[in-house]
Amino acid sequence: MSDIQTKDTPVQENKMGTMPVPKLLLSMSLPMMLSMLVQALYNIVDSMFVAQLNEDALTAVSLAFPIQTLMIAVASGTGVGINALLSRSLGEKNYEGANNAARNGLFLGIVSCIVFAVIGGFGSHLFFAMQTDNQRIVTYGTQYLTIITICSAGIFLQITFERLLQSTGKTIYNMITQGTGAIINIILDPILIFGLFGLPRLEVAGAALATIIGQIVAVFLSFYFNIKKNKEISINLRGFRPHLRTITVIYEVGIPSIIMQAIGSVMTFGMNKILLMFSSTAAAVFGVYFKLQSFIFMPVFGLNNGMIPIIAFNYGARNKKRITQTAKLSVVIAVSIMLIGLAIFQTLPGVLLKNLFDASEHMLTIGVPALRIISLSFLFAGYCIIVGSIFQALGNGIYSLIVSAARQLFVILPVAYIFAKVFGLSMVWWSIPIAEIVSVILSTILLKRIYRMKIQPLDNE
Repeated sequence: MSDIQTKDTPVQENKMGTMPVPKLLLSMSLPMMLSMLVQALYNIVDSMFVAQLNEDALTAVSLAFPIQTLMIAVASGTGVGINALLSRSLGEKNYEGANNAARNGLFLGIVSCIVFAVIGGFGSHLFFAMQTDNQRIVTYGTQYLTIITICSAGIFLQITFERLLQSTGKTIYNMITQGTGAIINIILDPILIFGLFGLPRLEVAGAALATIIGQIVAVFLSFYFNIKKNKEISINLRGFRPHLRTITVIYEVGIPSIIMQAIGSVMTFGMNKILLMFSSTAAAVFGVYFKLQSFIFMPVFGLNNGMIPIIAFNYGARNKKRITQTAKLSVVIAVSIMLIGLAIFQTLPGVLLKNLFDASEHMLTIGVPALRIISLSFLFAGYCIIVGSIFQALGNGIYSLIVSAARQLFVILPVAYIFAKVFGLSMVWWSIPIAEIVSVILSTILLKRIYRMKIQPLDNE
């Protein structure tokens, strides 16, 4: 009881309800954008070193991506639910509800990592055997994925702790935790992959271990910052029991977000199967694309992470003006970032593939036109990402799910398969820009609906 009472006094006026919106959005988003850029860097460095082994190693890491995406989907989707509930509770000055959200969210993160450890330990070999009969790819992939999943506590607890800091506006600490973990990963990658300084040469398994070690360091740092710096909430689990109502509310927003991101995992798996009909190099190109595009998308996701608690807080505080200001400014920034990305992908695809991934002539022949075609989707993606996050912040995660399912399952995969069968590999890539156009139309229709239902009626008097 005393714990809750001490939380009541320090939170007089949260900056999410008082600071000017442009300054607030930048102060909350910029640290996340920078830290996610570092995350994107270490994702690329991971594949750069693996590519120096051979193309099969690069393909194996690319084929493992759907399961990694699924883990991130569960961790991030649950985090979105925690974030929305916790920020809304603080906006309503319901500090007991905020503490319940934090503690139950941490419990859900622990359960999730146990589930994935079991799945990965028993299912990694089968996952790769389903995709290819190349035994070297299967061996590399099984080693990599087994380590990543069994040690998944790193990713789940890191994301959970960081979402707690994000929910109270303390995103500067997330920059420190993510950046530190990423830098450790970058340093350890060549050491463990190639066996430097007398250590054994672990190859693809070394890349997985470097990732896990970086994540675990980030977990300890983010735990420390929550205990010492995040005074608005308590994560003390002494006497804790799961609270069904709180978990239900978290997942009301979180499950649509999990499914939405998990759909991306299904899409990637399906796309890999289509591309493997042509060659393993085509699948490797698709994997390389995801690594490269993370440089463009990660800052937009960092912007999202700063935007969601602002909108959720001000929705709880019934401040219509601040909600609309935040949403409009976020769209402008996101679209600007994506236009920069489009220019890079249109002008430098060969340089990126050759210099970063030591691409063969065969990979360049496939990859250069692929990157140029896929990047046309950037014209629309920034707007769609922000609108999807507005849905989540307002507790309508199901809208994001509808858009994501339509884009990835009902457009990308069917169109890619038809184009593959009728026109060949060069047309498969067009499925992604086509899907993004569908996403823009659906997102706009649903945004108008949620504005009319939830934002317009808010009383700012």
